[in-house]
Amino acid sequence: MSLVKLELNKGLGRHLRAGHPWVFRKALERAPKIPPGSVVDLTEDGRFVARGYYDPLSPIAVRVLTRNPREQVDASFFARRIAHCVDMRRRLLDLSGTDSYRLVHGEGDGLPGIVVDLYAGWAVVKLYSAGLTPYRPLIVEALRAAVPELKGVLGRDELGRDDAEERDSTGVGRMLWGEQAPPIVPIREHDAVFAVDPWRGQKTGFFLDQRENRFLIRRLSAGRDVLNCFCFSGGFSVNAALGGANQVFSVDQDADAVALARENFQRNGLPAEKHDFLAADVFDLIASFKKEGRTFDLIILDPPAFAKSQKAVQAALDGYASLNRQALAILRPGGLLATASCSARVTSQDFLGAVKEAAYNAGVELALVEERYQPPDHPIRLQFQEGRYLKFFVLQQV
Repeated sequence: MSLVKLELNKGLGRHLRAGHPWVFRKALERAPKIPPGSVVDLTEDGRFVARGYYDPLSPIAVRVLTRNPREQVDASFFARRIAHCVDMRRRLLDLSGTDSYRLVHGEGDGLPGIVVDLYAGWAVVKLYSAGLTPYRPLIVEALRAAVPELKGVLGRDELGRDDAEERDSTGVGRMLWGEQAPPIVPIREHDAVFAVDPWRGQKTGFFLDQRENRFLIRRLSAGRDVLNCFCFSGGFSVNAALGGANQVFSVDQDADAVALARENFQRNGLPAEKHDFLAADVFDLIASFKKEGRTFDLIILDPPAFAKSQKAVQAALDGYASLNRQALAILRPGGLLATASCSARVTSQDFLGAVKEAAYNAGVELALVEERYQPPDHPIRLQFQEGRYLKFFVLQQV
């Protein structure tokens, strides 16, 4: 097969040989005029380095699919890769009481730009590159072969976006194959039940990357008064109540999300009337709690991504420091702060530094008792640190 060969700028081949999957346009000696999705061979001094697909619309011109010159990018390629993804999930995950997880995690699975989440038998596909458009039918066929019990495949493309895990993008879905997915899909997660909107919900409908952290909150909540900030559809809140929390206060600026959180309490047989749900600005609510002297034993902070560009990182760190400082002002002595960042551009060390600054400015001392990252269905390739986006720390006031 004759492929377009793209010569890399000198010295860049070693990064690809080491395992990095991205080639930016400026790393190429020349940008070709070829259609999106064209398979190209990357060369250095004329020698093969890697093979990938081309995207003329993105700053990431080529995403690497293989470093094997004998491996072709065709239907069998996607079938092998996706079957491997499914097999690894079934080996690594405890799926008792759980029917929803990430099937394909883009760069982490050697399929850059492709994300597939499974919700109770329906697969939701997001393609983050126009270069993947020609391969959509092959991806759907590979999913059908790898998951025989699949009910249907729904597409939620975000073509041209490169912030694959900045968790606030939306796009209306469309069926790609199979049985029509309902407007709301009830899913099970560690025997808890949640309503997911696979058509219009955030990302693919739910934040599956926090699954194990939600389960942790269930274990930590017994006998505690809990405040869940940026509650979205109440994943942490439901788990806190299932874990025996005295009372759970759920707040989010999105009134529809708060209504869904209340509904999720009812789906789990929890008396919603014994808990509080409020559509409001988190910062304003914390300020009002501080003024009235109301405090909590466990506060959960899981905000949207604060840094959507490298230039925004310092402002994001300042924002994390401010948010955590304000939360600490209403945390009871001995209480727990569960704080998260989903900004890929904010490192774990810098995020922890922002929390440390918050504690200092709040005049409290904290001990780190849990440090968590993405679950096994969101793998991180060691040569692709951009994929290490989720940080989740539990700290205790001492």
